[in-house]
Amino acid sequence: MAGMTLEQLKIFLAVAQQLHFTRAAEELYITQPAVSAAIHNLEQEYGVKLFHRIGRHIEIAEAGKLLQVEAQKILDQVSLTERGLRELNNLQRGELKLGSSLTIGNYWLPSKISEFKSRYPGIQIDCSLANTEEICVGTATGQFDLGLVEGDVKPALQNTLEYEIVGSDRLQIVVGRKHPWFEWGEIDLTQLTKTLWVMREPGSGTQQRFEEALQNWGINLSELDVILVFNSGEMTKAAIEDGVGAIGISELMVKKEIQLGTLRTIRVIDNREGNGAMPTAGYAYAEIVRPFFKLKHRQRFQTALSKVFEQMLISSMLDGSHQHGSKSVI
Repeated sequence: MAGMTLEQLKIFLAVAQQLHFTRAAEELYITQPAVSAAIHNLEQEYGVKLFHRIGRHIEIAEAGKLLQVEAQKILDQVSLTERGLRELNNLQRGELKLGSSLTIGNYWLPSKISEFKSRYPGIQIDCSLANTEEICVGTATGQFDLGLVEGDVKPALQNTLEYEIVGSDRLQIVVGRKHPWFEWGEIDLTQLTKTLWVMREPGSGTQQRFEEALQNWGINLSELDVILVFNSGEMTKAAIEDGVGAIGISELMVKKEIQLGTLRTIRVIDNREGNGAMPTAGYAYAEIVRPFFKLKHRQRFQTALSKVFEQMLISSMLDGSHQHGSKSVI
């Protein structure tokens, strides 16, 4: 019994994806007879049908569906093992695959990647940006070595993903020059329901945290007059610069505009009874501090590069932990 080979598995997966022998051969730069022979040998070796031949078309059989799942796992593990072996060179070459939610990837992560590249210039870093939900799924399915998100990991993925805080930022209520709040500088909680709002899409970490803050303040999202929903923070920011709406947005994203005076941060007075305010002040400012989470798969092989980058993030957080005060936050 010769047993299956990695080459046979690669050919099988190409056929399973293309559902066409000739297109699979073209994808792999081999001949169509070589593809047919590989599939025939697998079927003969194990006495199963991997594909049904229906006229000039093929359909994947039940045995093929089973092999497709397992073959992908095997080849993924081989790829990771090869990467691990290549990294046994004092981290002088290799590839690190990161997935990041948009705010982190655009504003917080670049300096971390730059620091890492300065230490390990031979390392290639591939960073994909998407919303929190997509990064969680990508990390769970092995698309990324590490994920970085500012939203929550859904319960369905919490047994698959290990997550740890590696940083934080603040969400702020921000308006443009045409908004009446621009001149005020501060409002109380009751006024949040008396303006127009521009929001991020469901699945965004920013949106998750903002909705949680509203709930903690006793406000339901349905009470807000939401006029626009965008899938990027940049779009929400642009929408209010010349408009009359308000947004909840990361302080990292509006630092430049605040300095230029085109946008203004609005402080929210939490004047609810029992809010923990100091008696002398009579009120407290409501703040929204959100953590940044590092994600990794609980069981997948972790490369040396991934471990080193992970440790750098943790060390960076510990070094910078003194920057935030001890205010009461949401």
